[in-house]
Amino acid sequence: MPTVSRGATSGVGRERFAAAPMVVIWEVTRACDLACVHCRASALAEREAGELDTAEGTRLIAQVREFGKPLLVLTGGDPLKRADIHALIAAGSQAGLPTYLSPSGTPFLTHAALQAAKRAGLVGISISIDGSTAEIHDRFRGVPGSYQHCIEGAASAVSLGLGLQINTTLSRHNLHDLAAIAELTGALEARRWTIFLLVATGRATAGQQLAPDQIEAAFRWLHRLSLQAPFRIKTTEGPHYRRIALEAEAGDDAGHGPDGAAVIARGSRKFIPGISDGSGFLFISSLGEIHPSGFLPLSAGNVRDVSLVDAYRNHPLFVALRDPDRLQGRCGRCDYRAICGGSRARAYAATGDYLAEDPACAYQP
Repeated sequence: MPTVSRGATSGVGRERFAAAPMVVIWEVTRACDLACVHCRASALAEREAGELDTAEGTRLIAQVREFGKPLLVLTGGDPLKRADIHALIAAGSQAGLPTYLSPSGTPFLTHAALQAAKRAGLVGISISIDGSTAEIHDRFRGVPGSYQHCIEGAASAVSLGLGLQINTTLSRHNLHDLAAIAELTGALEARRWTIFLLVATGRATAGQQLAPDQIEAAFRWLHRLSLQAPFRIKTTEGPHYRRIALEAEAGDDAGHGPDGAAVIARGSRKFIPGISDGSGFLFISSLGEIHPSGFLPLSAGNVRDVSLVDAYRNHPLFVALRDPDRLQGRCGRCDYRAICGGSRARAYAATGDYLAEDPACAYQP
């Protein structure tokens, strides 16, 4: 099997994202009225003491701007449970940051709320739909009516000219429904469909996860769909989709690696090489803790006490996550480690070591 040397691959993610992330996600609150069986945040019914307030949030946004102009995503919990959410959107927009919102499918997700958000400077919205029917989606989200709120919210977003992304958490509950969700995503006129591969953190359990061979088959199907779908497809915590895309582009769908560093370096039109937890990606909790992602609950400090920019660039946790040569097990031996690297969050959830191999990947290097 052709391989790529460590020297040829190790800089792709580390060099590109050493100075600044591409995406910054701020969990503005853990409060949410849903009861999702997989919730990574273990969401609460009410807002908790200690959340970053409006002034602190505005200062946080100013720190994000020091990176340049990464995408700023305001998430939760349910960000629409904050009375000042439109002020925070405005702060992001006025700072020159492309600002997005990720609300929950609840009665807060109204046309009026999205209209106000658009006036405040919102660029786009991501809405989670985890089933093609109310029965499948609402069972996963734990509250009847959530599906309808999501459908109506998506329609409102499109009518207002907001960029629409549909998020779907892929697990045992909806694998059989994936094709129907894709069809619904197209019907909703979404620009992007993001598949979140479940990580056993928060309320999610290992029993909800798919087997590696099931994931492999689903990702190969997703790549075939991407060639004709009216929306773009990406994965979160499923970076081995990138390997599958490269294999397909190389005309090698049997599981062999690309020949030469050039293929690695250019990546693919279907993914960004090297972006993952802590590498091009940064998460701030509702209490101000700085994490590599919402699924990897390790902290590099709190924005109330340390510089967000310094933590991302220099904290040992983030430096390690941007170095594919530190990966262990199959991920450390893999010729795709610089563009994929496995899910660091899933490795940590499964083993307690964020540099261990990703157990959800079927590939044998």
